[in-house]
Amino acid sequence: MSAEPRAAAPDGGFVRRIGLFQATAINMSQMCGIGPFVTIPLMVGTFGGPQAVLGFLAGALLALADGLIWAELGAAMPGAGGTYIYLREAFQYRTGRLMPFLFVWTAILFIPLIMSTGVLGMVQYLQYLWPSMSQTQGDFVGVGVVIAVVLLLWRKIESIGLLSTIMWVVMLISVGAVILASYTHFRPGMAFDYPDGAFDVGTTGFWLAFVGGLNIGIYDYLGYNTTAYVGAEIKDPGRVLPRSIVYSILGIGAIYLVMQIGVLGVVDTDTISGSSSIGSLVLEKAWGKGAAQTVTVLILITAFASVFAGLLGGSRVPYDAARDKVFFRQFARLHPRHRFPTVGLLTMGVVTAAGFLIGNHTDFNTIIVLLTAVMVIVQAVSQVAALIVLRRRQPGLNRPYRMWLYPVPAIVSLVGWVAVFCYADKNSPGRHPIEWALAWVGLGCVAFVVWARFERTWPFGEREITEAYTEACTEARLGGPGRDKSGSDTPGTGPAAADPSVSEPA
Repeated sequence: MSAEPRAAAPDGGFVRRIGLFQATAINMSQMCGIGPFVTIPLMVGTFGGPQAVLGFLAGALLALADGLIWAELGAAMPGAGGTYIYLREAFQYRTGRLMPFLFVWTAILFIPLIMSTGVLGMVQYLQYLWPSMSQTQGDFVGVGVVIAVVLLLWRKIESIGLLSTIMWVVMLISVGAVILASYTHFRPGMAFDYPDGAFDVGTTGFWLAFVGGLNIGIYDYLGYNTTAYVGAEIKDPGRVLPRSIVYSILGIGAIYLVMQIGVLGVVDTDTISGSSSIGSLVLEKAWGKGAAQTVTVLILITAFASVFAGLLGGSRVPYDAARDKVFFRQFARLHPRHRFPTVGLLTMGVVTAAGFLIGNHTDFNTIIVLLTAVMVIVQAVSQVAALIVLRRRQPGLNRPYRMWLYPVPAIVSLVGWVAVFCYADKNSPGRHPIEWALAWVGLGCVAFVVWARFERTWPFGEREITEAYTEACTEARLGGPGRDKSGSDTPGTGPAAADPSVSEPA
């Protein structure tokens, strides 16, 4: 099939300009960021020894299983918003717009809060260069970082792709420096000195540590789905989007494993558990203070890149929902010149800053547990169901990529996410993350009822069944454009989205 080249997407929508290299760089920048530099101490403290590598391995397995779900859904429905689109298409038959509404309701909170942990990590590492920094000074620094990210994202997507690639290279340099330093002074006796009972799978303590490590591990891998949120801006999405997800998980998984073992071979586990800047400590032990300070700067840039990539993808989530009138209509606004969602970006920036301030005055690990608990309910488990429902309800949907070994990865993903959720309270005692997560989703249900009554949609009106991507596939084969209910071209749902061979030229 061929299509006439266009300089812009239909109806003022997004332009497909992000290729495979940039897409993988965006995912990896978001995945790595400050994550391993601040969670290695948490992981070692959870397991109590070098067996902490189990946490990263378990996180990689869950990320890969879940990533294959994202790959199939994202390749088939490459629009702006990711999960919002998948839940909208899958659950419209019985619950109308409830599930996509709930996802946007939670995503506008948990996505920027995940980014706030990156800012928290930056402030922790900045203390290595600025030991006298007070908490108030740290507050100002963190908020300033968020403002800088928003200003950098206030531009064309092709400029963002270039910036993401540059910061991805910096990320590789900083991670590579820590790995190289650790292996130049590596002592196998330290890295593999497992305590008695470290692998005693018959004890409750082992499984509590394992699930706690899984929770930390999957947090470190979050971001492998960033390109699915900007699917409407990916060139050849049927090929590029699945590859960007799988390549980024495998690449980051290898980096994490090598880094974790290397750090364990340089610093004893007690010191690791109590460190807030383990990467800098490894560099100082191996190459001296000057090298440690230089690489600390690179680690800060890496963390900045993570927040940058996360807000890039997250700001697109409420856009598609708003265009479908499933969220506040102000979120459908695009910048008149640069074609990015202004209200979504600003909102995500404000919530990120607020989340940083809260985290800087409370506890890092509790934020991780709370965020993953909220994500499990409305995103992770719901997407497993969406994959199965869409295979049954929309067999004619064009699927450029189909999950390998279906349904095994879906089952693995479901079991992993349910375990993370069920053990959340035990992994953060006294903070009640399960209860807070359920309360937030319950409040979202109340908000949906109020909104649905105002909009006169289900359950106060008829369900509107629109199989946008299946219809787009049919129209693409017939040579006609994808149309929404008003008859105008719908960004992300026309032939360019349905047919992976069609993409906008750079």
